[in-house]
Amino acid sequence: MFIRWEVTGAPQYPSMEEGQNIAYISDVGAYGLKPLFITGSVITTVALDLGFIAERWLRHTGRLVRNTSTAQKVLSVLSIIFAIAGSAGLILLSIFDTYRHNRLHNLFLLVFIGGFILSAVFLCAEYQRLGIHYRQHRILRVSFWVKLTFILVELALAAVFIGTTFTHHRNVAAVFEWIVALVFTGYILSFLLDLLPSINTKNHVPQGWRDADPEKTPNGQPLTHDSQGPNADGQDLIGHGTSR
Repeated sequence: MFIRWEVTGAPQYPSMEEGQNIAYISDVGAYGLKPLFITGSVITTVALDLGFIAERWLRHTGRLVRNTSTAQKVLSVLSIIFAIAGSAGLILLSIFDTYRHNRLHNLFLLVFIGGFILSAVFLCAEYQRLGIHYRQHRILRVSFWVKLTFILVELALAAVFIGTTFTHHRNVAAVFEWIVALVFTGYILSFLLDLLPSINTKNHVPQGWRDADPEKTPNGQPLTHDSQGPNADGQDLIGHGTSR
């Protein structure tokens, strides 16, 4: 959308204030590209919400490491609920554009930002607890720090964006809105990191079992432990929580 605005000569839209030279995403989306804006918002949020639900299901079925407490499951469910709320906010703000429904647009913008930040907070808390229990799974720690970084960066950017918007520093606000969108895109892509281990769980043979008969090893345990092998306690596959 930004490229479209640039290649068309950076036009001034009716929704832009006097002295505003940089268009908001919403300004571009309200004129000409509104069908694309709505469609993109729906596809993005539905795909992300399905990613949240898939992560919960894969963890429940053992394709990812299982939750070790009810609190972790509650945190996961809360992250899904707030992600759905944030998704509704994004879809509705794309429908109620900034030119024709300015107040509703701004309200749904706050719902979108707040919903996904709160969702990330709950998900980050879940991963922090999982990382404590499954210390051998580095991917959990990486995912935790990615999500924590997203929360801190997005909070700072959102604060500047909202503050400059309501104080009518529109050019600064527009720049930060585009940055917020790019950071959010990175957050969406980070879920590939979370779901990737589940690809290797089905019909996977841990490294330690490839070259040795498990019946000839002490207590039936493998000789080595890699990122796909059993945990130290011999009960779960690393990163996946599937019992052998």
